[in-house]
Amino acid sequence: MQTSSNVYLTFNGNCREAMNFYHACLGGNLEIMEFGNEVPNTPESLQKNVMHACLSKEGILVMASDTFPENPVSFGNNFSISINCVSREEADLYFKNLSAEGVVTMPLQDTFWGAYFGMITDKFGVNWMFNYDVPKEG
Repeated sequence: MQTSSNVYLTFNGNCREAMNFYHACLGGNLEIMEFGNEVPNTPESLQKNVMHACLSKEGILVMASDTFPENPVSFGNNFSISINCVSREEADLYFKNLSAEGVVTMPLQDTFWGAYFGMITDKFGVNWMFNYDVPKEG
């Protein structure tokens, strides 16, 4: 087994909505575990909240959960989910899907470093980067 690092997002009660949106945008396999099904004596108001969710697809792994009301999440610009795409078409598709109701912070474009690259902030306040390394000619 090799050491690895993955993104883990925390939401204020809308984790299921966010992960279902990401699943619709990216495809893959989505697994969701609820507090009510996993943790004994979970208060009624938190029964359907997400204890753990995992979206996986060919090298993409996004994990997430809801936080407890007494520990609300403050969203910021201190991280991005970066996806290295296998083609311009894949980058275009994910960019279009995930930018729905979000904000494009850098349109997809050819860059001076030889990549097709763009950035968005999705409707949940999560930052995403999309990169396709353009093959060098010659």
